[in-house]
Amino acid sequence: MNTQQLISRLAIAASLLTAATGVGAAEELKIGGGGAAMSGIFLPVKPAFEKASGITLINLQSSPKDGLVDLSKGKVEAAVAAVSIDSMIAGAAGDGVKVDKATLQVSEVGRNRTVLFVHPSNKVSKLSKEQVKGIFTGAITNWQEVGGEDKEIIVVWGKGTPGQNAQFSKEVLDGAAVAKDVLESGNYVKIKETVAATPEAIGIDPFGIADASVKVIENDPPLTSPIILVTTGKPSAKVQKLIDFVKGEGKPFTKQ
Repeated sequence: MNTQQLISRLAIAASLLTAATGVGAAEELKIGGGGAAMSGIFLPVKPAFEKASGITLINLQSSPKDGLVDLSKGKVEAAVAAVSIDSMIAGAAGDGVKVDKATLQVSEVGRNRTVLFVHPSNKVSKLSKEQVKGIFTGAITNWQEVGGEDKEIIVVWGKGTPGQNAQFSKEVLDGAAVAKDVLESGNYVKIKETVAATPEAIGIDPFGIADASVKVIENDPPLTSPIILVTTGKPSAKVQKLIDFVKGEGKPFTKQ
């Protein structure tokens, strides 16, 4: 084997080793937080963002408070949520993690829309605020009362969605208590799955969670909240690229 052949083989071997060990792989960006923000913006924009930036976006879905806790511990570069920063800080404090608001920078990157989910077989396609209030407080108990079939209404209520519940109770129920005989569920996905499996059911969830397994009825007036991205201090270059993308060329990919 001559010198040129040896150099060529060594170059090929080095190239294969680089590929195998991941040297030269794309940059990664880890973000964490609530399901409403993830499903509405960061999960749907992931493929387009990665193609445009060359950065691998790792979405660690948990909850707003857990996203902030992970940010404070350096496990993620940004926390995302569809609740206020004060709510996130209070949630973290409840878990024994104190976060100084003065160290954080908040960027609004979109809007979350909380909608009503019913079973696809449900004939009802529109509900007034008063009808929704009546259903969720227990004053209206049969779908026939709002133009549907003669079936008992089953209200699905998420135990794992406190921020969404609080906003809905304040702005739609006007502070009235939710009916006692609700069907309790878990997080956003569990609420959707429960409604999809229960023909008489109705629940609330982010629009970004919606798919063909449920029928969407809009709140009237719409129930919205800001989707925020939180960093410790100024966003890094990678995070800023993500912010710019979701507010610019990536916006058509979002579910808002």
